[in-house]
Amino acid sequence: MTAIKEIILYIILLVFAAPLMAQEQVAPPVLEAKSSTTEKVEIIQIPIKLNAAFKETPSINDKSIESTTINEGYKLEDNSEAARYDSLWMKELYANASLYDDMYNYVSNLEVDTLKQLTIDTEVLKERLELLDQKTPFNIAYNPSLERVIQSFLLRKHEFIERMITASQFYFPMFEQELDNYNIPLEIKYLAIVESALNPRAKSRVGATGLWQFMYSTGKMYGLDVSSYVDDRSDPIKSTAAACKYLSKLYETFGDWDLALAAYNSGPGNVNKAIRRSGGYTNYWNIRRNLPRETAGYVPAFLATMYLFEYAEEHGIKLNKVERPYFETDTVHVKQLITFDQISKLVGVSKEELIVLNPSYKLNIIPKIKDKKHFLRLPKEAIGKFVTNEAAIYAFAEKENKSRESALPKLVTAEDRIRYKVKSGDYLGKIAERYGVGVSQIKQWNGLRSNNLRIGQRLIIYPRKPVTTVSSSKNEAIQSSTAVSLNGNSKIHTVKAGDSLWTISRKYPGITIEKLKQWNGISGNNLQPGTKLKLCDCSS
Repeated sequence: MTAIKEIILYIILLVFAAPLMAQEQVAPPVLEAKSSTTEKVEIIQIPIKLNAAFKETPSINDKSIESTTINEGYKLEDNSEAARYDSLWMKELYANASLYDDMYNYVSNLEVDTLKQLTIDTEVLKERLELLDQKTPFNIAYNPSLERVIQSFLLRKHEFIERMITASQFYFPMFEQELDNYNIPLEIKYLAIVESALNPRAKSRVGATGLWQFMYSTGKMYGLDVSSYVDDRSDPIKSTAAACKYLSKLYETFGDWDLALAAYNSGPGNVNKAIRRSGGYTNYWNIRRNLPRETAGYVPAFLATMYLFEYAEEHGIKLNKVERPYFETDTVHVKQLITFDQISKLVGVSKEELIVLNPSYKLNIIPKIKDKKHFLRLPKEAIGKFVTNEAAIYAFAEKENKSRESALPKLVTAEDRIRYKVKSGDYLGKIAERYGVGVSQIKQWNGLRSNNLRIGQRLIIYPRKPVTTVSSSKNEAIQSSTAVSLNGNSKIHTVKAGDSLWTISRKYPGITIEKLKQWNGISGNNLQPGTKLKLCDCSS
C-alpha cells in the first residue's frame, strides 16, 4: 500500500512540478534614470512584429530593424509594446510622399475628353451618385464631365486610390474629429487626398505646404508659424484645425460647399470672377469653364475620390487594414533641444516613424526656443518611457550635442511683415516677384499712387514667400557665414561648417537651391567648408 502511495506521489510531481522546473526564470530589467553620466546605456531594440495584412517578413538585413545597440549615457528599459508598431505600415506612409507630385500634376492637367474605355455602366453610376447625394451636402448630380473624371480615376488611378484608402486609416479619424468640432461635412476629409496625397510634407511649386496645402500668408492668418526648424503647416493637427477655420469662413461667404472648395483651391477672388463671367451663375458646374485650369479639375477630382472611397469594394479596390490610427499616439512637451537620431536611439522608435509622426520638424530636430512650446508625438506605449527617463534623455542629448564636430543649424524665423529698402535697379515688379505678392498690393500697403520708386525708400511688404531672420540665441549659435564683395556688385558666400544649400538659400532673399547649383556648377548637395559660392548669375 505504501508503495502505491509513493508511485502516485511521484506521478503528481512529474505532471505538475516538471513544467515549472523547465521554465527559465528571467528577472525583468529595472527602469532607472541615473544621475551620473559615466554609466553606460544599454538600449535594446526588439524586432517589430509585422501586421498580418502585409504578409511580409522582415529580412535579417532590414536596416529599419536594429539589433542590440550600446551607447554612452543612461540605462533605459526597452518598451516591448512600442516594438509592436508595424514597420511596414510606417514605410507605407513614408513611401506615399512620392505620390503628391503625381496627383498635383494629374488634377492640374485633367484630360478626360479623349477617354475611350469605360469601366462602369452609366445607369449604375447615376444610381450610386444619387444615393451619395442623399448622404452629403455637396451637389453630387450626374453629369458627363464627372462621369469621365470617375472613369479616368478607375483606369489611371486605381493603384493610387488603393494606397490612399490604406493610408487614410491613419489620418481620417483625426480629420473627422476636427471637422465635427467645426460642424463641417465629414466628407471634406477627402480633400486632403486631392490636395496632398496625404503627405504632410508635400510642397507645391508655388510654396503651398502640408496636408491641406497652405500658402505662407494664409497659414499665418490662421496661426501656422514657420521657421528654419518648424513648419506648422506640416503639423497634421494644427493644419487640420486651420483648414477647418478657413473652410468655415469660405462657406460663410459663399453658402455652398462646392464653391467653398473651389475658393479654397484658387482663392475667393477667382471664384467671384468666374461667377461674374458666367453671367451670375452660382452653381459650380455652370462657372467651371471660367475658373483657372487647375480648379476646373479640382472639385471633380474631389467628388471622384469620394465616390471611389464609398464604392471601393464594388470596383475591386482592396483595403489593407492597419493596427493604429493617428489617435493611438500621444504627445510630450519637449524642454530641451533634441534630434530625431537621439530620440530613436534612446526610446527605440525608428527615425522613419518619428518623421511620419512629427512632420512639422523640417530638419528632424526639435528646438528649444524662448516663449515657444514644442511637442514630440510618439506611439502611446513609448510616451511613458520618455517621460520616466526625461532628465536622463536630456542629459544624454546635451552631452552629445556639445561633442559634435559641427554645430546644429541656427534658428531662422519667418516674418509676416518686412521693411524693404529700395536699391538701385529695383522696380515694383521685381520686388513683387521676389516676395510673391502683387504690384497693386505693394502700392496699397504703402499708399503709392504711381510705380515710381526712389533709392533708399522704405516699403512695407507682407510676403507670401517666407522671409527669414536669424536668431541670436546662444543655444542655437553656430559659426557665422560671411558674404563678401566680388567684382563690384557681385557677392559670394564662404561655406562654413554646418552650412547646407538649404540654409544658405534662406540667408539671402530671392536665392534658391536651384540657382545656387546653376550658378556654381553643383550637381549634388555636399559642400566643403571654405568653398566660395557665387550668389548671382555672374562670372567670377
